[in-house]
Amino acid sequence: MTELRVGLVGYGMAGRDIHAQLLRAAPGMRLTHVVTGDAVRAAQAEEDNPGVRVLAAPADLWSAAGSVDLAVIASPGHVHVEQARAAVEHGLPVVVDKPLGLDAESARTVVDSARRLGVPMTVFQNRRWDSEHLTAREVLSSGVLGDVVRYEARFERWRPVPKDRWRENTPTDAGGGLLMDLHSHLVDGAIDLFGPVASVYAELAAVSTVGDDVAFLALRHQSGVTSHLSATSLAGAPGPRTRLLGRDGAYLVAAITGEATAYQEWADADDDHRGWVVRGEQSEPVRRAPGGWGDFYTAVADMVRGSAPPPVEPTEAVTVLTVLDAARRSARERMTVELG
Repeated sequence: MTELRVGLVGYGMAGRDIHAQLLRAAPGMRLTHVVTGDAVRAAQAEEDNPGVRVLAAPADLWSAAGSVDLAVIASPGHVHVEQARAAVEHGLPVVVDKPLGLDAESARTVVDSARRLGVPMTVFQNRRWDSEHLTAREVLSSGVLGDVVRYEARFERWRPVPKDRWRENTPTDAGGGLLMDLHSHLVDGAIDLFGPVASVYAELAAVSTVGDDVAFLALRHQSGVTSHLSATSLAGAPGPRTRLLGRDGAYLVAAITGEATAYQEWADADDDHRGWVVRGEQSEPVRRAPGGWGDFYTAVADMVRGSAPPPVEPTEAVTVLTVLDAARRSARERMTVELG
């Protein structure tokens, strides 16, 4: 089978540390082009990926569209719409890192263009392939928790001294902060598990950074489940990574993989298990569901070759942004926002 030639736009944290590594490991894919205007990152790209062609600007990649089979957009969020639209207009299948755009309206224009032109497109909602999310899905399917009442998911860390990165140094309305960065994942995960959102309540604050570094959302799903989603850099005692509360028990994951937790007694039993089913004083470890982020690019390859649908439907990314738009309004006006 012929290798798919991939052009990667952006070689910062997302481009270098996530997408490039996944692409190098992906069967049937080869990273052939990297776009970066930064001399240091250009040198890193050449060192990390022998034989790669480094381009200074996205326009150079569009000009080379005939020698590329897939574009991956891993640049800052405020240029995702512009760059994704350009890729689509040049007939390039495209993966766009989350969030697809800064708001639902602009993101929808790209999705509409891709559909009109018949160009395959997907969005990198990679946290759907996290072990706790995959395992939570299996726990829900098993029915062991009974009717689920509430879902909690957290990205809480203790970083009293902020990192010096664009996410921390960029205002929320320009794509910075935790609402756009981490709630793009949290909201997507909640919708993936429990379906459409009926209402949104949010509390946002920028305490130690320019963008929001404290972000809490309460979602009421049409299914009746409530999701409580929290992202903060100012949690000296981070809460449990995942908690599913049902009439017959709970599913609990103590921490983000590789991070410290104040709930050490609920750390994973071993590498074969992820989280616990808990009923008061009774608990049992849950076998880890198979899968990982690499499965996303396996599915992308099938999408590009026309043998499978997108691993994440672009319209689903627009739906996430609709919720984030409502969250900003909720926090600004101090009200619960009903979605149609």
